[in-house]
Amino acid sequence: MEIITYPGSGITSVEDLTGRELAFTSQTSNSGFRAPSAIIKSEFGMEAGVDFDTPFAGTHENSILGVIHQDYDAAAIANSVITRMKARGVISEDDYEVIYTSATFPTTPYGTTHNLHPELQEKVKEAFFSYDWEGTQLQAEFSNNGESQFIPIDYADRWEIIRTIAEANGVTYDCD
Repeated sequence: MEIITYPGSGITSVEDLTGRELAFTSQTSNSGFRAPSAIIKSEFGMEAGVDFDTPFAGTHENSILGVIHQDYDAAAIANSVITRMKARGVISEDDYEVIYTSATFPTTPYGTTHNLHPELQEKVKEAFFSYDWEGTQLQAEFSNNGESQFIPIDYADRWEIIRTIAEANGVTYDCD
């Protein structure tokens, strides 16, 4: 997640957002609202809707373009989206300034339940990790980010930021 602003906005840090606008995508979006607002609250003690105004742009692309066109002071956006927009030539590095970059967090995980037969778990894993992206929509969408395959992640390490976000939003997961 990154927080961007337009050149000349006078915003050089997250703290400068006090009393200003920070655009998000929608209240129900993890990457477009829940994650950034939780991170901002936990790292900077600033609360969305209290310390800064929170317009909702609908999509990450709308948030980015809204900042570039100075409709919003700043926006919290998925850095993978801005990378794809630059690769398509929709925007350039000179159109915006990054004032904050969070730790990377996974966006779309796939997994197996703990009680699935181990042989079937291995077959599911093999299907993902041996899938050839060449010529697929996945390749077209994600190769600009340097992503060209599914990768294994470790819950303890790579999911820490997701647990922080869930905790900040009062979300708990109970397994019966």
